[in-house]
Amino acid sequence: MPSVIVQPPPTGAMLRAQLAFALPFAFLLKAFSGPPASLMTALGAAALLLLAAWVTREGVKAHAAYDARKVARRPALPRKMFGSVLTGLGLALGGFTGLTGFFVLAGFGGLGAALHLAAFGLDPMKSKGIAGQDIFQTDRVARAVTDGEALLGAMSDAILLAGDAALESRVARFGDIARGLFRQVENDPGDLTSARKYMSVYLTGARDATTKFANLFAASRDAKARSDYEALLSDLETNFAARTNALLSNSHTDLDIEIQVLRDRLKLERPIP
Repeated sequence: MPSVIVQPPPTGAMLRAQLAFALPFAFLLKAFSGPPASLMTALGAAALLLLAAWVTREGVKAHAAYDARKVARRPALPRKMFGSVLTGLGLALGGFTGLTGFFVLAGFGGLGAALHLAAFGLDPMKSKGIAGQDIFQTDRVARAVTDGEALLGAMSDAILLAGDAALESRVARFGDIARGLFRQVENDPGDLTSARKYMSVYLTGARDATTKFANLFAASRDAKARSDYEALLSDLETNFAARTNALLSNSHTDLDIEIQVLRDRLKLERPIP
């Protein structure tokens, strides 16, 4: 079984993104405790800051996914930068509740946006690992990986219904093994044909089985159902790991052949002294 390391969202960045959800509540309190004239302004500021916090959190997740992959396209929407703009607008709008001058409000909003950028950084600005590759093929791989990640996420959400920490860990471990297959396909897009069944059909079946099991186990705590589900996870882990190893083996074999062919050609074209 291959050793798979999946890079999680940076702990500090994710913690800061979660804490950003606390800021809108200051303006909600202002809206309902201040004068009626400031109600709509404070509510608007809270809404902008709440949207900024959500966009920023999604940007942190997208950046972590980008860093975890060797082949990745830059995000279509720079969420963290967009969150900085929304934060600046929300703080500037919130300043109207104090009837502050325009230039002070602009400076307040600009400072908030700058501090947001300093806290979360920029989004990835360029794609990586796709130079010289078939764009159509890499797009197919990117879509397949995105769909596979969504299925793994649905499995992780579904198993929470079972209320069993050990099974949650097993599902997380299977997710790491499945992502090892994803990374191999990203490294060699030509492997997508061999891996597509695993990344779509098998993962869809695993998600559906997890959902049904979690609902049943939450209601009955059926020991046999739990044992059967653990056996399914073991089979999935074994087969996904075997498929990854097979693709890795084929890649090494193909590389050896290419190297040998090139060496033979060089020998034939070597000038005669």
